[in-house]
Amino acid sequence: MNDLLRKLTSQGTVLLVVDVQEKLLPAMQEAEQCAANVRKMVEAAKVLAVPVVVTEQYPAGLGATCAAIREAMGELKAIEKMRFSACVQATTDRLSELDRRQVIVVGIEAHVCVQQTVLDLLRLDYNPYVCADAVSSRRAIDRDTGLARMRQAGAIITTTESAIFELLGEAGTGLFKQILKIVK
Repeated sequence: MNDLLRKLTSQGTVLLVVDVQEKLLPAMQEAEQCAANVRKMVEAAKVLAVPVVVTEQYPAGLGATCAAIREAMGELKAIEKMRFSACVQATTDRLSELDRRQVIVVGIEAHVCVQQTVLDLLRLDYNPYVCADAVSSRRAIDRDTGLARMRQAGAIITTTESAIFELLGEAGTGLFKQILKIVK
């Protein structure tokens, strides 16, 4: 079966948070909703034992990851980068070390850093799943075009809630109760 058609599993997936930074976020379309959905993904990943990797584009100029997401990250340190793609050496080393082929990608901007990251992930034989409601750009046309380009290249476009419940897999468990608190 084509790996891109497989359901997400908590054992085979990594969450990659791309550049949701203090000075970038306010300029994004639906910034609050995007950041809220990124936070939900981070919180759900922690509950479901899905590793999280976070990047920051030129943090000296663009600031750190926004406070709400930093809070959800806990002690996790972001990988600093200058390239638009998050697939810098430190990130690809971490992904290789984790040995999980499915990568949920969230962040900003959809048509620049997220898109270039997804294209690199595909080139490196990862299976990227992009949460459409957890990516943004300054202009809606850029976000929409970036999502279309990523889909055409072979990425799976999904939503935050869909990805979370796919990772969870079943109701009626203690994990389900924890996840419900996150998604509501």
